[in-house]
Amino acid sequence: MHYDIVIVGGGAGGLELASRLGRRFGGRHGKRRVLLIDRSSFHIWKPTLHEVAAGTLDVHQEGISYSILGRSNGFNFLLGELAAFDPAAKRLTLKAITGDDGQVLAPERAITFTYGVLAIGSGSNLFGTPGAEQAHLLERTEDAEAFHTRLLAAFTKASFSPDKIMRVAIVGGGATGVELSAELIEAHRELLGSLGDEQRFRLDIAVVEAAPRILNGLPQKIADKAVLALERKGVVVKTNAKVLAVHPDRLETSQGDLRADLIVWAAGVKAAEANTGFGLTTNRGNQFVVNERLETSAPDVWALGDCAAAPWKDGKTVPARAQAAHQQASYLERVLIARLHQGRVTTPFVYRDFGSLVSLGDDKGVGALMGGLGGPNFFVEGLIAKWAYMSLHLDHHRAILGVGRTVTLALARLLQQRVSGRLKLH
Repeated sequence: MHYDIVIVGGGAGGLELASRLGRRFGGRHGKRRVLLIDRSSFHIWKPTLHEVAAGTLDVHQEGISYSILGRSNGFNFLLGELAAFDPAAKRLTLKAITGDDGQVLAPERAITFTYGVLAIGSGSNLFGTPGAEQAHLLERTEDAEAFHTRLLAAFTKASFSPDKIMRVAIVGGGATGVELSAELIEAHRELLGSLGDEQRFRLDIAVVEAAPRILNGLPQKIADKAVLALERKGVVVKTNAKVLAVHPDRLETSQGDLRADLIVWAAGVKAAEANTGFGLTTNRGNQFVVNERLETSAPDVWALGDCAAAPWKDGKTVPARAQAAHQQASYLERVLIARLHQGRVTTPFVYRDFGSLVSLGDDKGVGALMGGLGGPNFFVEGLIAKWAYMSLHLDHHRAILGVGRTVTLALARLLQQRVSGRLKLH
């Protein structure tokens, strides 16, 4: 099986690139030339995983089938997980697909390509912490759904417990940890509205961060506003607290033990160890090292998104953000179209930081817009920040669905919430 362009990874960058290229080629021609590979059968925007985990976003309503997206955007989709990658032979191998009973549903498959793009994302960095594998991760849709199942069980247990208290510990004060804590508060508040007085319980949430402050990669003003908002919601923010070990019912930290019924690990980002075995230069975080044109160490192979270490400024690499993957997909569309027409794009990729936004539940948010564009950041908070945050999500859908379908989808979700409520309790 051979394709002109093979994109491995259907996250924000990989899917947008496949959609752009498929539409450029048009219909059947695109499906013969562009292949997208992902280990999941449907797509969900990764920054919303904390909402899926809390149950305030229904993954079955939010998720969109890759096959359907391929049909409407003109690319082909193949379900599979990368087992081997040979850049010299321009060949990759996908693992066999097995069912829950171990039965082989699809055998190991080999695919050749003219041009390859790796967009396989990244995962959590456990930093060798003892017992950290016992904590819940939020790397994939399956992780978020598994946590939501445990969360509902913990809700039920707490509502019938003698002390009527449920404790959640979140390791990591980055955007994921902060947003998850705020979303869990919203989920708890929604749940209390459906419980009798005898079943009401208290939710105690602690965000544990090893650094001196949360949201370490964002401006101090944003971090300060976020801490204030979380503390008003009853969230305990512990900084300078290094996690020494994770136990089934508690965190062992440099500031003492912290009891917890549920533990979520949202600290650190690290690409997969398997990346080091694909014949490409990688860095200490297992990211593929790329140049200013997003080219890996092998000819005709590029990398984008969280799995790529792309040069930025002051010796730093492009940050692992959805806006970076979006910009890289737009750049690589031009690069690959030019290559297919025996041309070459020589201008480098330039990342433009448009700022950062953090959702704090309700109609609240905080962030800085237009960062890094030659002037001071434009600080926003409250409803404006929340709307701006939501617009990023809608813009991603616009890139893969078009304006009309995005508007229809947004209206459908709004109407569904009016009928069944915001919290998913099943």
